[in-house]
Amino acid sequence: MSERGKLYICGTPIGNLDDISHRALKTLQEVDLIAAEDTRRTARLLNYFALDTPLTSYHEHNEQEKAGKLLSMLEQGKNLALVSDAGMPGISDPGLIIIKKAIEAGIEIIPVPGPTAAISALVVSGLDMERFIFEGFLPRKGKERQERLEELKRETRTVILYESPYRLKETLIELSSVLRERRLAVVRELTKIHEEKLYGTAEEILTKIADRKIKGEIVIVIEGIKEVEPETEGWEELSIMEHLKLMMEKGLTKKQAIKEVARIRDLPKREVYKEAVAIGHVDN
Repeated sequence: MSERGKLYICGTPIGNLDDISHRALKTLQEVDLIAAEDTRRTARLLNYFALDTPLTSYHEHNEQEKAGKLLSMLEQGKNLALVSDAGMPGISDPGLIIIKKAIEAGIEIIPVPGPTAAISALVVSGLDMERFIFEGFLPRKGKERQERLEELKRETRTVILYESPYRLKETLIELSSVLRERRLAVVRELTKIHEEKLYGTAEEILTKIADRKIKGEIVIVIEGIKEVEPETEGWEELSIMEHLKLMMEKGLTKKQAIKEVARIRDLPKREVYKEAVAIGHVDN
């Protein structure tokens, strides 16, 4: 029986073709076959670097069927490279099924790292990078989408989302309602000629793009809600007024209490201010 082949999970550029690594080029040149999400797009990459390795399609519509055929080739000793349209395969792209099957069959899987839009957007977001989560694309509609948005409202870690340019404005409208004053970065067309970064709250960013037709790949990075300090635990049981009074009892001025309650409850300060008026004069 011939020695089994190896499956290379190969990262490709997310925009600028010159971002590809020397190792990735060497891998794509030496494997017997490249399984690509879109063979036409990958063919442009290969042509740019004068590579002539055979291609086969592997996308979400044929993933189950094709995974078996690719696994058979690996069993016969062929080395394969798996690539997506851009970035690392499996990250909001096809790849997981063949990876799982290869692991179950004892096939060696070798990652060939490459650019990833999620991490590239995170490092230019200006938001916390110590703890973050990747949520991929939000559910498109219905109860599942609303539940996910509510989860994001309570998330303390920085959140990374992918979004379609056709749904960006709608998503920002929803985020402005759910996340209020939370800071965001919307990063568009990473590594390409028209790369753009927009910073601010969801409402502020929406205002900036209100009259524009949005194109290209979109990443949204969202600030996590601040951790609730031990002394403010249980605030969910308090009304805004009760919460304000509790903060003032702890020594905060009314102005400081308004800011702190708005932060903890993730509300606009003006909404908390309305409740505070009933207490009396608001400090400057």
